[in-house]
Amino acid sequence: MENLIEVLGQECDEYEGLLALSQKKTRVIASANLENLQKITDDEQEVVGRITHLEKRRVEVTADIANVLNKDVETLKLSNLIEMMSVRPREQEKLAEVHGRLQSSVRELQRVNEQNKELLGNALEMVEFEMNLLQATKAAPETANYTRSAYSSGAQMGVTNGNFDAKQ
Repeated sequence: MENLIEVLGQECDEYEGLLALSQKKTRVIASANLENLQKITDDEQEVVGRITHLEKRRVEVTADIANVLNKDVETLKLSNLIEMMSVRPREQEKLAEVHGRLQSSVRELQRVNEQNKELLGNALEMVEFEMNLLQATKAAPETANYTRSAYSSGAQMGVTNGNFDAKQ
């Protein structure tokens, strides 16, 4: 049981670290700093790798506990295990506390990730709008200017030489 409490505690710490990174990512997305966004994403990948490793350990420890209790590992839930620990109130309290921390961290992480998803979607829409606007200026209608030989000059309205005006 101590192993399970220890692994869950470590998972909580990692999820809380991931939550802090996600909150930092929100500010970076809002400021459109791609370099910092890449750094945060790399850091998140490291944390997710550690969480995956801890999750494997948790599954192993839970399987061992299920064998000792002669329960099916697939149906053994942490909340059920907390109820079964009523004869050992100190361990029950620790397990309940770490379970609550983990649930709270995961819920908040989901909320922040949803917020980041919306921010990224908005940023993508803005980029698409700007790209469409640039393409529309290049596809401006031709003028009715003719050369001396009565051929259309092919000049377009509002387009000079195809260069971007950095002064705008």
